[in-house]
Amino acid sequence: MNTSGWIQLILFTAALLLTAKPLGLYLRKVLDANGKTFLDPVMKPIERLTYKLTGVDPKQEHDWKRYAAAMLLFSLVSMIFTYAILRLQAVLPFQSLFNPQKLAAVSEHLSFNTAASFTTNTNWQSYAGESTMSYFSQMVALAIHNFVSAAVGIGIAAALVRGISRHTAETIGNFWVDLTRVTYYLLLPICVVLAIVLVSQGMIQNFKPYDSAALTEPIKAQVEKKNAAGEAVKDAEGKPVTEEQVTDTQTIVQGPMASQIAIKMLGTNGGGYTNANAAQPFENPTPLSNFLQMFAIFLIPSALTYYLGRTVRNQKHGWAVWAAMFVLFFAGVMVAWHYEAAGNPNLTALGVDPADGNMEGKEVRFGIFNSALFATITTDASCGAVNSMHDSFTPMGGFVPLLNMQLGEVVFGGVGAGLYGMLIYVVIAVFIAGLMVGRTPEYLGKKIEPKDIKMASFVILILAFSILGFSAWASVSKMGAPDATGALTDGTNNSGPHGFSEILYAYTSCTANNGSAFGGISANAIWYNTTLGFATLFGRFAMIVPIIALAGSLARKKSVPESAGTFPVSGPLFTSLVVGTVLLVGALTFVPALVLGPVVEHFLMHAGNLF
Repeated sequence: MNTSGWIQLILFTAALLLTAKPLGLYLRKVLDANGKTFLDPVMKPIERLTYKLTGVDPKQEHDWKRYAAAMLLFSLVSMIFTYAILRLQAVLPFQSLFNPQKLAAVSEHLSFNTAASFTTNTNWQSYAGESTMSYFSQMVALAIHNFVSAAVGIGIAAALVRGISRHTAETIGNFWVDLTRVTYYLLLPICVVLAIVLVSQGMIQNFKPYDSAALTEPIKAQVEKKNAAGEAVKDAEGKPVTEEQVTDTQTIVQGPMASQIAIKMLGTNGGGYTNANAAQPFENPTPLSNFLQMFAIFLIPSALTYYLGRTVRNQKHGWAVWAAMFVLFFAGVMVAWHYEAAGNPNLTALGVDPADGNMEGKEVRFGIFNSALFATITTDASCGAVNSMHDSFTPMGGFVPLLNMQLGEVVFGGVGAGLYGMLIYVVIAVFIAGLMVGRTPEYLGKKIEPKDIKMASFVILILAFSILGFSAWASVSKMGAPDATGALTDGTNNSGPHGFSEILYAYTSCTANNGSAFGGISANAIWYNTTLGFATLFGRFAMIVPIIALAGSLARKKSVPESAGTFPVSGPLFTSLVVGTVLLVGALTFVPALVLGPVVEHFLMHAGNLF
């Protein structure tokens, strides 16, 4: 834990603080259908034309049921649209321009998984982007979802905040207006600027076919021998026959990368253009691009807390929510950084300098601190981009990303998703405070009634149900990837607690709509693609619908004047209560599973056992 790391952490925090207010004020204008912004001369005509072409009346607001129905309908249609593009990838027009590598159509189960993943802002990838997706699929099927799924999340957060701020109202906004304005006035302008900056750092943006470079030293490896039918050749004893494979060239990926990486980070999507994601030199060329990508992940979620305070006319409350998020973020960074800097005692015993820490799976360009910081940020938010291999973290270093997602990614969180997820914990915290003083809980002048708590509780329970249920099923079913004989295995490449952590991480990541992978698991199989796809859908829509219902319930309530018994929703006491509630719910729900995975592995590592 060095001085350089502390300086970077201070600079990152300062950047968040400095941008929270101005962007929060701008968000207030964007999320107000009548708000005026400096982009109106350019965007207003486009916005009006969009409403005219789609038949949307921007002045007609929705109640919570219509808002939820519009959101579900849009998500379903866009998911089918993406599935169709992936299945037809090899036969779409203009192949020489948009598919110069002549990549084949994506399989049915992988297309379902990918379409569900990108629709839900999860961006889990059971594939390597550069060898699976054409330029057209990357730009249209995936990048468009990066915009609209992020806009949906911000719209849901705005609907909930409107529900809190309005009194005796039946409506919470217009879904189509929120979707349109967030895309046109917020995401597109920032992404254009960010993409240009990333190109200046060396990120590629073109439509060239892939390049090929000769290796100065050919690589030799023993691989399984295949017959003409592509089947593994076996000897008389039934063992696979191997042959030497010599690789003397390297393929260098090309394509429209910068435009996708900009929205990948700003929209907390995380889906990598390449398999190596933000560790790939083209996707993350310099330390500055690394900092900007991390900053982009938290930029909008941080500003949304200021938007919350301004909209509910209690700015101290907005800052209190920001403080609760930051406390959890800071704690996660400290734990991950500490254990990665401490390294692996088994490697130290073999002569590795303990001062080097755990550099396995990390880019030497970024080092331990930037790897730990990136991993914490990307799993605090529902981003999923990675600049290091989480599977190679120390057990307790890997514990942090897992716990971040299992808390619901409310530590700043995804764009929109982090705010509405944290507000669910706020409602529960206020309810607990009300029980402690023996009076009806109140939140910003609204009485929290049993039906409100039921909706909040359902959001928490669906997270646990999906993560623990699917993980348990996968752990005992042995229904993962087919082996050489065609039999189904569990798909993990590691045994013991580490193998369990790989399974737990996969379903945690998909349910939490994160998309990052622990690695070490063969996920591109019918079993995993199907169940992980359903986990992304449960984690998104089974949580969003009750949140929208809660917004409608709060909007209909009358405002109650504050009294001496009203629990204050600002200040250190409130922040501590929210942090405690988040940790308590997470501890009660997921600690048993975490003990079976990274915690047990941590103690076994110190006993000399590796997996």
